[in-house]
Amino acid sequence: MSFNSLGLSSPLLKAVKNQGYTAPSPIQEKAIPLVLKGRDVLASAQTGTGKTAGFTLPMLQILSKERPNRHRTIRALVLTPTRELAAQVHENVQSYSEYLDIRSSVIFGGVNQKPQVAKLRNGVDILIATPGRLLDLKEQGHLTLSKIEILVLDEADRMLDMGFLRDIERIMKLMPKRRQNLLFSATFSGNIKKLARGILTNPAMVEATPENSTVDAVEQRVIRVAKGLKTGLIIKLIHDGNWQQALVFTRTKHGANKLTKKMIAAKITAAAIHGNKSQSARTKALAGFKAGDIRVLVATDIAARGLDIPLLPHVVNFELPNVPADYVHRIGRTGRAGASGEALSLVSADETSFLKDIEKLTGLDIPVEIIKGFEPDPDASTEPFKQGQRSRRPPRNNRGGGGSKGNNSRKPNRSKNRRSSNRSR
Repeated sequence: MSFNSLGLSSPLLKAVKNQGYTAPSPIQEKAIPLVLKGRDVLASAQTGTGKTAGFTLPMLQILSKERPNRHRTIRALVLTPTRELAAQVHENVQSYSEYLDIRSSVIFGGVNQKPQVAKLRNGVDILIATPGRLLDLKEQGHLTLSKIEILVLDEADRMLDMGFLRDIERIMKLMPKRRQNLLFSATFSGNIKKLARGILTNPAMVEATPENSTVDAVEQRVIRVAKGLKTGLIIKLIHDGNWQQALVFTRTKHGANKLTKKMIAAKITAAAIHGNKSQSARTKALAGFKAGDIRVLVATDIAARGLDIPLLPHVVNFELPNVPADYVHRIGRTGRAGASGEALSLVSADETSFLKDIEKLTGLDIPVEIIKGFEPDPDASTEPFKQGQRSRRPPRNNRGGGGSKGNNSRKPNRSKNRRSSNRSR
């Protein structure tokens, strides 16, 4: 099938061709005709499947059928959970609307709002936003949602995970009841189906891949290792394998910062990206990583969804996530668009149960190996590590430089800070 057979207009087909695409992905092939028909859509698609174009292209075509009025008001709203995803969606909208009279803008927290407000005053047809900043600017009287025709919730399951449900409910009340709704999620969890029932009207359900499946092109393996030897091991792997680009996931912001410093000390160009970093620092780190100036990007799960990093060869779980589905989202950063990729997990004794849960979810027995000099600690506890808890027994050998004391002496986040941090994403 080609894009020409999906019913898209000539300006959109020209823009798609300029981006180098010739055939639609499965999610695009299924979703685009339904959106063009005006249907509400509930779509499940893993990262790297082209879902952004799956809603962007038909949305642009629908909006372009009517000439914008002189004072443009927001006609379509795309909500995303993170700043990076919002910026990426906006880039896609701009690329595909190159030959259309459509104006778009993006707003998110963590940066000065004045430039965003200025663009809103000039008139916007499509707004891409994170929930917190959207509500902030609405409360200040800088925008109205009374003319919304199309609503898109992108990475809806991630928004629920990040505690945005109440904000989403507030935003729903600000829009007309009659509108087209598109909900895109990596999974059809119970919470997502409940959210969909409250937003969508007689939706068409679309699945591009089996629920919770991992990308076939990704080679997955596990290295069993003592907790305190992980840092030394990952540095060895990068040096010995001459890795030029790797995305490394840690469980906490503190862990990301600490590992990044160790990498830099080992003469590996690295940068950390997480919620405590300023937006300018996050943008600079991601740009440097994509350009090849930074070899290793160390991230918390804020980077697990939506980031478009083409041809990423290595994803490393320095620490396994305690939510199995997050493992799927993490490794979905590699093996995209038909390219091969490797997902490597460094697993210590206290992560054993996390690994079992991941294998149960994916239906896989992930190959396990041990590297000489970095063997697992046979006496370490297999009880799951809890944030804020010190490990009971430090490893015998601390060659890796990432000892348990530094990793385990973190305090849990306080609930009173959760909303303010969410607002900035």
